Amino acid sequence: MRGTFDEAHASFINEHLTRRTGERKGRLLRGHNYAEKLLLQNVWWPVFGTFQDLHPEYEISDWNRKSQFLDFAYLPPFGKFGLECDGFQSHVRDMDRERFSYSLNRDTFLTGMGWKMIHFSFDDVLQRPEICRMLLQLVIGPHLLRNTSEQPLHVIEREILRLAWSLGRRVRPKDVTELLGIDFRTARNWLCGLVDKGMLQPVGNGEKIRSYEMLATAIVRLTE
Repeated sequence: MRGTFDEAHASFINEHLTRRTGERKGRLLRGHNYAEKLLLQNVWWPVFGTFQDLHPEYEISDWNRKSQFLDFAYLPPFGKFGLECDGFQSHVRDMDRERFSYSLNRDTFLTGMGWKMIHFSFDDVLQRPEICRMLLQLVIGPHLLRNTSEQPLHVIEREILRLAWSLGRRVRPKDVTELLGIDFRTARNWLCGLVDKGMLQPVGNGEKIRSYEMLATAIVRLTE
């Protein structure tokens, strides 16, 4: 069972603070603020439920060996992903031509170095996090799926996943009963089966589970 976000977040940041010294530690203390925490809370945590392989305020070097920091770097065994939460004021309105060019060149350079960059606007993270979660899963999902054992899906399971995708929200047993004309218990059993296969994530605990959210692997499987 997952702990609460606040507990996991505090442990996550403290762990990285204890590992760092000098400017890397100072950058984490200064740079990990409201927007960055909100990205974790509204987007990352609902999808993954863990901060494993995630690094806040991650130092990189550009083509001139100039030090820069990504909001987050996700470094699993199967790839390198950079995540950034961009506010309109700091990243667009107040950006001059030189900084704009550098921003584009930096992303191109990182792409050439094997990174996959993922940018979210602060407005979306705050007001439309479900869009960010969907995009995050679409980028990382194919890489995650190739590194996990693939279990076959029953035709009913595919129909449930298509329903969850079309709803644009968490799917409930009631939604499945209406789609398939089955009773509540059977619908819940099918949903639990998709949880076991890593396609869905229950929202709530124990008897209080009322809905299920799609995970990265589910979206990828629907596109096969």
